Amino acid sequence: MKCVILAAGEGKRMRPLTAERPKVMLPVANRPMLEHLIVAVRDAGITDILLVVGYGEREVRECFGDGERLGVSIRYVPQRHQLGTADALRSTKGLVTGRFLMLNGDMIAETRDLAALCRMDAPAMGVYESDHPQDYGVVTTAGDRITGLEEKSPNPKSRTINAGVYLFDAGIYDLLEEVSLSGRGEYELTDALAEYIGEGRLQAYRLATWMDVGSPWDLLDANATLLAGMKPTSEGEIEDGVVIHGKLVLGKGSVVKAGTYIEGDCIIGEGCTIGPHAYLRGSTAIGDRCHIGHAVEIKNSIIFPETKVPHFNYIGDSVIGSGCNFGAGTKIANLRHDHGIVTASGRSTGRKKFGAIVGDHVLFGINCSVNVGSVIGSYSLIGPHCLVEGTVAERTIIR
Repeated sequence: MKCVILAAGEGKRMRPLTAERPKVMLPVANRPMLEHLIVAVRDAGITDILLVVGYGEREVRECFGDGERLGVSIRYVPQRHQLGTADALRSTKGLVTGRFLMLNGDMIAETRDLAALCRMDAPAMGVYESDHPQDYGVVTTAGDRITGLEEKSPNPKSRTINAGVYLFDAGIYDLLEEVSLSGRGEYELTDALAEYIGEGRLQAYRLATWMDVGSPWDLLDANATLLAGMKPTSEGEIEDGVVIHGKLVLGKGSVVKAGTYIEGDCIIGEGCTIGPHAYLRGSTAIGDRCHIGHAVEIKNSIIFPETKVPHFNYIGDSVIGSGCNFGAGTKIANLRHDHGIVTASGRSTGRKKFGAIVGDHVLFGINCSVNVGSVIGSYSLIGPHCLVEGTVAERTIIR
């Protein structure tokens, strides 16, 4: 059996984090989210994988190559223009025979669910019970059969959502040829499923575990889940006087200096310097070649590679891009005075605690203050003692 993974999209809702990388390459627990999905597929018994690529495909190809590193065989199928999920799947026509698994690339799924779905007859769809179904396409069911699909609605008909996990056979390609452009100007895979639903053939498989990673704050939830399941290991140096409460993964060539306190589940990449006297709180992921220095506190955050947070800084509940530098005393707030839900770029994060989204190569002067829900574009320069709030376009200079 083969698996088709759709990995061609830019991920505009993830901006500015996707300015220099595709969405599927955003790091979760220090690995691209796509890698977690490929591993889950492999462990479900499928080693023949087709990746539909487009935006940022060079980075995907360079990371995964032919798949040998992960014990799979990968073939790349370009989608030159991102015209929807039906168009993406249609690009694999002639490369798949028999039953196959199809997955959206921007999610976290478990091996046991994928393996169970593959034991079913095609066609079948993975569905999930959500506490905010208005954010997704909603599914109605009768027993184990899907009876209807509804696009995002403020008043959804059910809490059961389409999880972007499918089991198909070659018959799906005939249906794809009949799909026309939707109102969004895309060829929608869900339009191709109408015939299956009308015939009562589309089965529902209820996923036990599933996480959507469609917005920057979703990265934090996925990161926490994956860190909770990791096994502690150390390939670096931990000096005397370091306190560790929780699971820690420490990469090769990294040093955790004396006086550092780590609590909760944390992962630190290769070639990092942590401390002295740093405070890392779960669930935090520090990418390769980062410097987290003296009297720095980082809580429930993702720090991309080669970023420096060297002294007297606080970062809470935030996602920080690569190559950034925080001047001494610069801090990111993560809680409103009224304890209300934080919004970012006009969108609700659904979180009472959320700091900022910082793009790549952002440089901060000393003693800057970044307000809750701020979104800072890549290559921005923030002068000393500045207050940053709201949405800041890339390459902005704030004095």
